[in-house]
Amino acid sequence: MTVNHSAPRTTHSEGRALPRSTRSLLLAGAFAGPLFYLSAIVQMLTRPGFDLRIHPLSQLSTGDLGWIQILTFVLVGLGLSCLSIGHRRVATSGPGRAAIPVLVAISGLGFIAAGVFPQDPANGFPLGVADGPVAEPTWHALVHMAAAIVAFTALAVAAIIALVRAIRERRVAAAVGDGIVAIALLAPVIPDIASIQVAITGLFAFGWCTMTAISLLKSPTVPR
Repeated sequence: MTVNHSAPRTTHSEGRALPRSTRSLLLAGAFAGPLFYLSAIVQMLTRPGFDLRIHPLSQLSTGDLGWIQILTFVLVGLGLSCLSIGHRRVATSGPGRAAIPVLVAISGLGFIAAGVFPQDPANGFPLGVADGPVAEPTWHALVHMAAAIVAFTALAVAAIIALVRAIRERRVAAAVGDGIVAIALLAPVIPDIASIQVAITGLFAFGWCTMTAISLLKSPTVPR
């Protein structure tokens, strides 16, 4: 998922080069999404019985190897938390300078919670589990679903604010990208293709985070 997302404009008077710590934070944010999908793809190819047409990626958190996906969720959440700090340091002026970092941080916490509170086994995965959905979700599965909804919604709102910022700064390509991401994240889930749709939605969400981090890394100075 590639979004043309130009860097938010900052005031460069009396600025200085991005500190190493800020660059490290933004790099962590940039790699969060690729890490998630690299981990998911490897698991989908190596864990018997998993079928993305039936099983959501969150279900990789179940079974003996579920700790891999749990760790992936937590690392991604930490990466987005780093992005929020880096964004706050670099984009110190203009619309969304305070709101976007907060929303990205909320999303990061949501993904951490989604890892700590895993989904239920269901629909024959992991192997040995009965076919069909869970009759009654466990409390931790409900927390997982709520956390995921909060995480994606926070990023959708962040994209909308970034859209407003881009429009005010007359950055057409960035505005189009932000708008597409916001629509993708807010689109209603279609039950028959829910697992595939959510996986694609994640591509938009993490793609936006990665491109935002990259654009901020290109900022030559940090306003003083």
